[in-house]
Amino acid sequence: MYDVVIIGGGLSGLMASIWLADRGKKTALISKGDPMCCLSTGCIDVFGGTSSPLKGIEKPPRGHPYHFVGLEGIRDSLNFFKKIMAGSGLNYIGDIETNRGILTPLGTIKATCLVPQTMKAAYTGDNEYIHIVSFKGLKDFYPAYITSKNENAGYSVFDAGISTTVGLATRFEDTTFRREFVAKLKSWEIPNGRIAMPAVLGLSSSVEIMEAISNELDRKIFEIPTLPPSIPGIRLFRRLKYTLQQKGGDIYWGRDIASVERSDTQIEAVTIVTGSRPTRVEGRAFVLATGSFVSGGLYALRESVYETVFNLPVVFPKKRAKWFNEDFFDIGHPIEKAGIRVDRSFRPRHANLENLFVCGSILAFSNIMKYRCGNGMAIATGVAAAKSLDRWLG
Repeated sequence: MYDVVIIGGGLSGLMASIWLADRGKKTALISKGDPMCCLSTGCIDVFGGTSSPLKGIEKPPRGHPYHFVGLEGIRDSLNFFKKIMAGSGLNYIGDIETNRGILTPLGTIKATCLVPQTMKAAYTGDNEYIHIVSFKGLKDFYPAYITSKNENAGYSVFDAGISTTVGLATRFEDTTFRREFVAKLKSWEIPNGRIAMPAVLGLSSSVEIMEAISNELDRKIFEIPTLPPSIPGIRLFRRLKYTLQQKGGDIYWGRDIASVERSDTQIEAVTIVTGSRPTRVEGRAFVLATGSFVSGGLYALRESVYETVFNLPVVFPKKRAKWFNEDFFDIGHPIEKAGIRVDRSFRPRHANLENLFVCGSILAFSNIMKYRCGNGMAIATGVAAAKSLDRWLG
């Protein structure tokens, strides 16, 4: 029997799993597939629309999950995240006091809180020349857009013989390819300034690759995240998954929950489909971190919304006509508030289950698009739910 069974392998579920495994809990994680963080920029948005995430966190209404975590809890969770990422070789830069800017593949500036080290030099607010290096045939990255919106910028295109982000990232792991790449850049006689590239500098050694190329060229280099799928998001996910395994956590990947066993006020086990036979996974406590609609944690019918694993009560606008704003492109549709309402210990309300805890974007009133808080809230609530569960286990 496990101490804890976490259902959902996204950022929130992984953070909860790692925190509990780090404290010696026998931990299992069940996921039906690669999570949404693989599609993300790899950056950690804590609260957008303000220069300081710390100041912005107080703005959402009382039911927002951030208020259950608290400022110190959010700070502690981000510090824990940075610590485990540094330990895995993928440093993150930034702090909760300040949002920083990164360039997007469309040439705009996006505000975020924590960024991978490969994006550290992305935006300094000065007018230093930036040279964009793109790759022949690469889609979802638009150097002409970037230079059109940045007067002191230019670009060149390198033919790597491959045009996918994963393919390019794999090529950059090869030292012979990197030597050819550096030699070509030197031949271009690029004006003084920084060099920016789509985020393809390797899958497992991005920091080392960036530093090696930077030293060869004697230039600051930074990555620009591409449109999904995102190599920085994949790097983040793989490092977290590897960290959990290193701490002794068991992972059941690509598995759906077939059934749930409940006894009075407790979940006793879940059954997952493995090959031709179901596998029963027992736990003293459980964490639900399956995400919202896109991840399959919530499912919408014509006039209702249900939670897909435990059939927990879901908060949502009762009239379908009220789910969306009149202008679809307005941020903050009412349906974005849908989710599981929890108490301050992150147990689901009105479910009468004392050993089940909930975290991540499946939480009610998250409004992730409106507050631009997706990955930050996932980390904060994942760690907060893990702490509550740990206290309950005693």
